[in-house]
Amino acid sequence: MATLEIELFTCRSDNFGVLLHDPVSRRTASIDAPEEPAILAALERRGWTLTDIFTTHHHPDHVEANLALKARFGVRIVGPKNEADRIPGIDATVGDGDSFDFAGHPVEVIETPGHTAGHICYHLPQDKLLFSADTLFALGCGRLFERPAEVMWPSLLKLRALPSDTIVYFGHEYTLSNARFALTIDPDNAALKVRVEAIETLRAEGRPTAPTLLADEIATNPFLRADDPTLRAHLGMEDAEDWQVFAEIRARKDRF
Repeated sequence: MATLEIELFTCRSDNFGVLLHDPVSRRTASIDAPEEPAILAALERRGWTLTDIFTTHHHPDHVEANLALKARFGVRIVGPKNEADRIPGIDATVGDGDSFDFAGHPVEVIETPGHTAGHICYHLPQDKLLFSADTLFALGCGRLFERPAEVMWPSLLKLRALPSDTIVYFGHEYTLSNARFALTIDPDNAALKVRVEAIETLRAEGRPTAPTLLADEIATNPFLRADDPTLRAHLGMEDAEDWQVFAEIRARKDRF
């Protein structure tokens, strides 16, 4: 089984685009379809032809180019079964616990409701890859548009439980803002302070902060640390339920 090749690029105002390519079969998948011109440019750079789109959720900045790319390439669009009626051009629906094959690479589906009601993430266990879209960001998580905190927190726990050496590709370049907010919630976290300095350097040089390593998120992302005693004490919420602590963190970030 060949190693998958990945092309990361920015599009729209702050979206990340990702192409996943198998050099043997020459199949190429786009993780979501935020913007056709940027995806076409990335394909041309690499000399790849698009065959698949793996859709994570229905928001326009993730599905806008579905129909155009399907018309151009005849791609197969996979997407969340609980949002199927809102995914343009969808061919196959998948839900929590489902798996499918991409050029000999197993792809596991993890349903992570919160940002939207049927958001899914794609996990490739043999390749140690997670495409988390708008559920988990570097030092952040998606806003709770369609499901409340008590639903989103278990979704994040599903991702936190994956192997810590998993490489995470996420949907938006929000990391610098997330980092500055994280310091207000978890000011005594030494690993976080080191990471924030590295992120500031990356952004000052115009470089992307994706991908991230799950181990780093577990150690420094406050949205994965609602059950951490130190963080809970800082918030004065030692006796609260974990999801309530998470809700407070999310509410503070919304106001940040």
